[in-house]
Amino acid sequence: MSDKDKQKQDRRNFLKNGLLLSAGVLGGVGISEKLMASATVSEKVKVLTTDGKLIEVDKSSIYNTPACTPVPKGEDARKGIPGRKFVMVIDLAKCANARKCIEGCQEGHNLAPNQEWMSVNSLKDNQYAEPYWFPKPCYHCDNPSCVKVCPVGATFKRTDGVVLVDVDRCIGCKFCISACPYSARIFNWGPRDVYEANSPDYSPETSVPGQEGTVGKCDFCPDRSREGKLPYCVISCPMGAIYFGDAHEDAITNGEETVRLAETIENKAGYQYMRNLGTRPSVYYLPPVNKSFPYERGLENLNEEQKARYEEVLNIENKQNGN
Repeated sequence: MSDKDKQKQDRRNFLKNGLLLSAGVLGGVGISEKLMASATVSEKVKVLTTDGKLIEVDKSSIYNTPACTPVPKGEDARKGIPGRKFVMVIDLAKCANARKCIEGCQEGHNLAPNQEWMSVNSLKDNQYAEPYWFPKPCYHCDNPSCVKVCPVGATFKRTDGVVLVDVDRCIGCKFCISACPYSARIFNWGPRDVYEANSPDYSPETSVPGQEGTVGKCDFCPDRSREGKLPYCVISCPMGAIYFGDAHEDAITNGEETVRLAETIENKAGYQYMRNLGTRPSVYYLPPVNKSFPYERGLENLNEEQKARYEEVLNIENKQNGN
């Protein structure tokens, strides 16, 4: 890698891992020592203030942040990060089904290749419309049906909007899987790590390790938020289609661009998927208008099994539309 490419990558990593902290968007937590060591006084970065202004400051001036808090264990993991309400916005016009969000999530949570906490579906709204790609995480609903049906309190909702699963409590009854209208949960048929029940090192925030016979799902990566980092899916998306942030601060970022949440939803006709169910999801979508990539590009790098899966869905939709 050339020095120029390295500098570009370093800046990209800095933006993804640290820029939000200057605006108070994530957990109010510290930037890593490695990034601090690479700071220069003269370099300017753009930050979004709490009153909605975009300003330029010296990179070195944003490092005076509190030290990151440790990942909580047990009952403390159920409380959430104080004063935060995490949200995600997915721009469907930017998604090209690169599947890097899936791979990043799998690597970060030590999932098997067939375990997808983030999936990318193929949708077609009507017979005249072109199909488009539709990333689907857990929606971290404010009115989650999965929490209501769990008989042992293994699934719970925190004050920062995150819905988590405590595998130390989960009995594998699958009630939450049946209750979730978004099919956002999977059952762990086999372990990926040696699991020790009630281990003092385990935290529901990290969701690692998974336990055989329990339920897993997208967790919004709250342990990364405590470190001032974005979720794995956000930093892995090469298209910048996934934004993450704090509704209380009214700011979201894809690691390269930081924008106002309410303004973006209003101006780009953002919506909540299946809102009519009353679940009040914390994930918003921007419609696939003026798409950045043709739909076919998302089929190029798929294996035969994956291609067949998408083609089957489209064939069903075409038949339903009379084509």
